[in-house]
Amino acid sequence: MTGVGKRADFEDLLPVMANKLGGEGLINELCNGFQLLMDKDRGVITTESLRKQSSFLGLQDLSDDELAGMVQEGDLDGDGALNQMEFCVLMFRLSPDLMRESRFWLEEALEEELKGDGV
Repeated sequence: MTGVGKRADFEDLLPVMANKLGGEGLINELCNGFQLLMDKDRGVITTESLRKQSSFLGLQDLSDDELAGMVQEGDLDGDGALNQMEFCVLMFRLSPDLMRESRFWLEEALEEELKGDGV
């Protein structure tokens, strides 16, 4: 299976997880995923930390360049690694269905917040 196929499989699973866990549960799971993948000394996901976890993720056939490309795709600040916020943003970006659903969750959360304020 190619990296593209794996990415497509991943995209299909995030909305399912979101529906099952809810918004807060999904964010917690993403945070847990970040903790699993990060370099414990640096507190970020690096190409090296991805390589160390690649077999656990089913990505053992990816080259170093492909792993580096995964990090670069989400590296918003250009430091060569993914912090927790960059990782979560990347996970949402990789799932168009989840992006659409996240707008619904935001609207729902705002409505609940407004009800709590007595508005």
